[in-house]
Amino acid sequence: MAKYDPKSLAAEEFINDEEIRETLKYAEEHKRDLPLIESILEKARPRKTDKGWNCAGLTHREASVLLACDLPEITERIYKIAEEIKLAFYGNRIVLFAPLYLSNYCVNGCVYCPYHMKNKHIPRKKLTQEEVRAEVIALQDMGHKRLAIEAGEDPVNNPIEYILDCIKTIYSVHHKNGDIRRVNVNIAATTVENYRKLKEAGIGTYILFQETYHKQSYLKLHPTGPKHDYDYHTEAMDRAMEGGIDDVGLGVLFGLELYKYEFAGLIMHAEHLEAVHGVGPHTISVPRVKRADDIDPDMFDNGIDDETFTKIAACIRLAVPYTGMIVSTRETEEVRQKMLQVGVSQVSGASRTSVGGYTEEDRPHDTEQFDVSDQRTLDEVVRWLMESGHIPSFCTACYREGRTGDRFMSLCKTGQIQNCCHPNALMTLAEYLEDYASPETKVEGYKVIERELEKIPKEKVREIARENIAQIRASNRRDFRF
Repeated sequence: MAKYDPKSLAAEEFINDEEIRETLKYAEEHKRDLPLIESILEKARPRKTDKGWNCAGLTHREASVLLACDLPEITERIYKIAEEIKLAFYGNRIVLFAPLYLSNYCVNGCVYCPYHMKNKHIPRKKLTQEEVRAEVIALQDMGHKRLAIEAGEDPVNNPIEYILDCIKTIYSVHHKNGDIRRVNVNIAATTVENYRKLKEAGIGTYILFQETYHKQSYLKLHPTGPKHDYDYHTEAMDRAMEGGIDDVGLGVLFGLELYKYEFAGLIMHAEHLEAVHGVGPHTISVPRVKRADDIDPDMFDNGIDDETFTKIAACIRLAVPYTGMIVSTRETEEVRQKMLQVGVSQVSGASRTSVGGYTEEDRPHDTEQFDVSDQRTLDEVVRWLMESGHIPSFCTACYREGRTGDRFMSLCKTGQIQNCCHPNALMTLAEYLEDYASPETKVEGYKVIERELEKIPKEKVREIARENIAQIRASNRRDFRF
């Protein structure tokens, strides 16, 4: 039997079933152990130091105890600490992005995804490079600067060369004042050589959802196709880092398996990356199973309610304090509002989950990967964020200034990232207001910018940011960054 070892490169050792089961047993036995819980909460709390904020994070076992605790007053304290951590390291900025679906051709048999190979009535589509260009222009016309490209796994229709061509096309499109400045990539597990090619193409984060860390469930949910190989899939992030990609994004599809098991596995995966590579995940996403073409979420009996979902996000924030957390338009406005209060730092806006969906006037449904619950325009999402006390950020500066991987994390851990990110967020917001915003959003946005400029601690940085924003308003000069 495999033994738990976070430094191992073998999936069954760093995501160890026996360790997870012992963790869940321990968490259940101690879920009302108040002295222990108090010590865990105290450990999780952010602390101000001479060098900035410091946060210890939690082990998978400590975090699992908090998740198991069913005392309402403890849950409220978890939420409060999660918000404190998020504000300490990310401030009130919320990064915006959109998914771009390139192709729904897929050779896998995943039972929760409508792109599975046996689905014969879904139209199969793959964007040409001209269609990619048209999609990018449509996204730029909304105001997006950051994309996450998505494609099914199909070595014939979607080889790595096709993905690389699409990335090149995306970066080449300069429409009016629009540019896509960061392309994140969410494609199937691949080889070290292919990850090197993605790195050379200038991608931002490589994203791959585990779907489930429970191996037996994983094999049943992925009965056919290359994704059936649990070990190859689970070890993908190590190959990505070996290939030079130092920003990787984790996630599970909550609802496929029991959520406490998935939560423990997710935190263990983050611990493994830290132990082996010296840097944890750049992002963690928290999607839930949603309705799609021939997929009924009621088929899966591990669905979680909104309150449990919110608590999972808060506990992730306590366990992995420096990691960006993402919630997509799979969730409603109401759920996303809750999630923003417990540590989420990135949201998608105006997403279309169909291939070629952005160039259509009405949202097409026939090639959607999942139902979009939050169907507001990007302008409505931007205004909502501002009215909720957040700064909508289109910033991509850290990636383009080389602040990735351990360099980003070291800045984040000392709080110094705020001296870059806060003014960068305001400058990219000013770009959005000038080029894309409705009159109402523009008025509200400049009120936010004026208020938030005063919060920049360094006077010199504050004045440069103010001058740059004045130039954005007075001319077509764009892309200022610290």
